[in-house]
Amino acid sequence: MTEEAEPHASHAAPAISVVGPGDGETIVLGTTRMRVLEDGSHTGHRLAIAESVLAPHTQGPPQHRHARQDEGFYVLSGTVRFTVGDEGHDATTGTLVIVPPGTPHTFANPTDQPAVMLSTFTPDLYVQYFRDLQEGLAGGLPLTPEANAAAMSRYATEPATDFA
Repeated sequence: MTEEAEPHASHAAPAISVVGPGDGETIVLGTTRMRVLEDGSHTGHRLAIAESVLAPHTQGPPQHRHARQDEGFYVLSGTVRFTVGDEGHDATTGTLVIVPPGTPHTFANPTDQPAVMLSTFTPDLYVQYFRDLQEGLAGGLPLTPEANAAAMSRYATEPATDFA
């Protein structure tokens, strides 16, 4: 007895995303310039990726915790100081920092040189946070700790006030 092979439905391969050196969405937040390379729209919202340039002596965000997303930071050039709770870590070129959900963290560029890092957000929800901050700044709203906390709260994130 032989079985006839059933014809398989033809499945189109998912479209790839290619973002060239001058492409991507640019978000400017004070002394930080971010280029969104993937906002989650090509990954089923599982992953977002951004390149950030931190000007010399950039403070960075207040220390905070994400409830639902992992963040990854790969330092492409310069030095980025990560503060995790009470511990500081100077990450130089070639260093990868992974921050799991619930971990208090922030970052800054304390040096006289720009720093560039590649960031991942899993899932992608934090990209909209950056867009919201830029929109507020463009509308004349100052980036106060209260405004930052309000924006964070919309994306399963809260300030780590125990380490403020």
